[in-house]
Amino acid sequence: MGDRCAQHTTENGPHLGLKGPAATDQTECNRIINREGVSGVSTRLYKRRWMIVFLFSIYSLSNAYQWIQFGIISNIIMKFYNVEAFAVDWLSMIYMLTYIPFIFPVTWLLDKKGLRVTALIANALNCTGTWIKVASAKPTLFWMAMLGQFASSFAQVFILGMPSRLASVWFGANEVSTACSIGVFGNQLGIAIGFLVPPILVPNVDDMDELAYHIRIMFYISAGMATVIFVLVVIVFQEKPEIPPTQAQAQARNMQPDEYSYTASILRLLRNKPFMLLVVSYGLNVGCFYAISTLLNRMIIDHYPGEEVNAGRIGLTIVIAGMAGSLICGIWLDKTKTYKQTTLAVYILSLTGMLVYAFTLNLGHLWVVFVTAGVLGFFMTGYLPLGFEYAVELTYPESEGTSSGLLNCSAQIFGIIFTISQGKIIDKWGTLAGNMFLCIFLLIGTIMTGIIKSDLRRQKANQQAEVQTVSPADSLSSMQDYGATSCGSHWQQQP
Repeated sequence: MGDRCAQHTTENGPHLGLKGPAATDQTECNRIINREGVSGVSTRLYKRRWMIVFLFSIYSLSNAYQWIQFGIISNIIMKFYNVEAFAVDWLSMIYMLTYIPFIFPVTWLLDKKGLRVTALIANALNCTGTWIKVASAKPTLFWMAMLGQFASSFAQVFILGMPSRLASVWFGANEVSTACSIGVFGNQLGIAIGFLVPPILVPNVDDMDELAYHIRIMFYISAGMATVIFVLVVIVFQEKPEIPPTQAQAQARNMQPDEYSYTASILRLLRNKPFMLLVVSYGLNVGCFYAISTLLNRMIIDHYPGEEVNAGRIGLTIVIAGMAGSLICGIWLDKTKTYKQTTLAVYILSLTGMLVYAFTLNLGHLWVVFVTAGVLGFFMTGYLPLGFEYAVELTYPESEGTSSGLLNCSAQIFGIIFTISQGKIIDKWGTLAGNMFLCIFLLIGTIMTGIIKSDLRRQKANQQAEVQTVSPADSLSSMQDYGATSCGSHWQQQP
């Protein structure tokens, strides 16, 4: 940064022991008066924030990969463990089921212990789950595979709610949406790899010993990655920057512990009507995505027998397109702050993409499925960070982890309902009926999004914290006037 405040801070925080005018500048930068007559706090962006969000994305990737690694080769897993399709579906749905009872204690832990403790627990559980699955590569040990998947699903509870919290703690007001998108990006990339890699590593062979060998190799690769990532998190991941990045975050830090009640926060969120509408509409959209991802192998194999590898590639196309959509939407939000308009537009396009996908799946041309699936993924997966950031805006100054946790809890509930229901409908009436079932709920979600009252509380808090030109009537000292002038360029970076 080129302003005078930044000249007196290093990458690790402010210089100590400054003398003379330099010390005066540093002091005055911390005493600027905002519109409401309350002392402002200097803010600072650290380069290491990008390393923190990148590391989070990597361990989120590792966890998300494991969610879909069984489902995309469900026909092979059924044969290897000699179980029914519904049992294999539960290897995916356990990620959704585990989230529901544990989200509230985990978000409480995030509020009380912070980002680093949450990250360490998440990676310890994730790593444990991968090594349990290494031991489960025998036809008689399906229960152990489920146990390993449960450990990984428990880790997910500590991961899904973190992107918006991490973005708020480490990033500036004009980049929080982009940072949240990068955090979600890692999870999406993990799903993409989960679609692509298992069909390549585990071919559909009849020899059980050979199949066990390939499955074991798949498990060893994910376990090795999870172990390396765990070590990196222990060494590198930090709780928060020394100086807050925004005035909104500075105000959050100044809140006394006895002023905050987790239970009261939950109750306030439940009474927040715009937020609760978003909770339901978000759950409908993301629940549809979970159902499509879980049942994709069954849908593709039904129309294109023997195309397990292409089923994985179609899943990859959905997620890669969604990753592009997430980043574009995040950047767009940071530039325009049009939260409701963007969320509604993306929701409508998700519904449109789902309709097109449903009616073209059975045409007999795989390239058409690739195109329509990509369009669907761009908007449906691109919606994820929009929901997170819109929720933070509607609920500020409540904890980002709590609002994100409620969003994800809704998504898991609808994900289980939609996966089971669509699976039964596909078995009885075919894929078109199953996909139209999801379209009905996307239409309901679109209508609910349209009636949300957009109250952007975080944006207002940052705007109110801007330093204003001090008028003579304010009766401020000349030293305060000097501080406001010298640091004005710094505060004007806030929206």
